[in-house]
Amino acid sequence: MPDPNAKAAEEARERTLLDEAQGGDKRAFGQLVRLHQRRVHACALQMLGDRGEAEDAVQETFVRAWRALKRFDGRSKLSTWLYRICVNVCLNALRRRKRVARNDIDDPRIPEPAADPTQGHTDPERHVESAQLYGRLGEALDALSPSLRTAVVLVLLQGMPHKEAAAVLGIPEGTVAWRIHEARRRMRVMLHDLVDPAEGREAS
Repeated sequence: MPDPNAKAAEEARERTLLDEAQGGDKRAFGQLVRLHQRRVHACALQMLGDRGEAEDAVQETFVRAWRALKRFDGRSKLSTWLYRICVNVCLNALRRRKRVARNDIDDPRIPEPAADPTQGHTDPERHVESAQLYGRLGEALDALSPSLRTAVVLVLLQGMPHKEAAAVLGIPEGTVAWRIHEARRRMRVMLHDLVDPAEGREAS
């Protein structure tokens, strides 16, 4: 269970850094970037499925955030505001993109192969199977419309509550819930051979 005192101290530190950054302190802003960069990068990578594009999107997100920082009024969390900028940057990138064929095993969203604890080394065959599975999931995610994909990334992959996702996207919570429901329905159709049709579970 998270320590409430540690959380309060972290929030107080962020407020102090934010005040200093809004006053023009680039060093304070750099510390804010370090606090949020990992999650923003994960969001961009899941949205775009391309490491280079994701890194460009993260850089543009923080450039835009720095330029607009004095206008941030604190009505939402800083992380929510940064996610909103990141999502907009990624949506713009998706509109500009010319789809390029990609080998599933090269998809950067695929986790690194884990070592087999009984053998002390990775299992290449298992990694290929895992890569193919994640590749199928990535293809299904990429096939969704940008609005559905964004909802999946924020809620299902980033673990964001519907309320915060609604704030990021500027839509009602009910619309977020509908988009998640519709995205799941469409992905089940696309991944029908991996799902038990009777129970909606992954086939064993």
